[in-house]
Amino acid sequence: MNISKLNIQQLIEQCVLQNEEAQLEVYNRYFKAMFNVSLRIVKNKIEAEDIMQESFLTAFTKLKTLNNYEMFGSWLKRIVINLSLHTLKKSKKSEKIELDKVTFFLTEEVNEEQEDKDVARLIEKLKQLKESYRIVLTLKFIEGFDYEEIGTIMELSQGNVRTLISRAKESLRKSIKVA
Repeated sequence: MNISKLNIQQLIEQCVLQNEEAQLEVYNRYFKAMFNVSLRIVKNKIEAEDIMQESFLTAFTKLKTLNNYEMFGSWLKRIVINLSLHTLKKSKKSEKIELDKVTFFLTEEVNEEQEDKDVARLIEKLKQLKESYRIVLTLKFIEGFDYEEIGTIMELSQGNVRTLISRAKESLRKSIKVA
């Protein structure tokens, strides 16, 4: 059986059976994306690598609790985010979250050079936001989580998440206008 040709559901079924080759294939498919998620939160490559190891170990040991194997990617991402936030809280760091990519649309009149400058400026402004604002904006607009998921991850009510996002966006707007 060629493991690399299996879809994720088939791979996860093999992982449940303790197939190490399948586990390695799952790791190889998801490591980079999950590492980047963790790195944006903890802003430390060594910690992000440790979080990856722990996340995959947790995922593989608790795989039988996952009801829908097709949801493995989002389930793993939630494990990575939770461990990253726990690590950040535990170490009580006040460092800024590094954002790899920020995508937004500009008017057609803006040239590519201006667009690059605008993206760089936006990233700098995001880095200057206080930690809770950076995390909530990252989870909402970069990672794509909804209010309920963010509330669960950050241990906040949906109302508090909406307020926090609103305040974070307003703070970002103000910092962009000032510059």
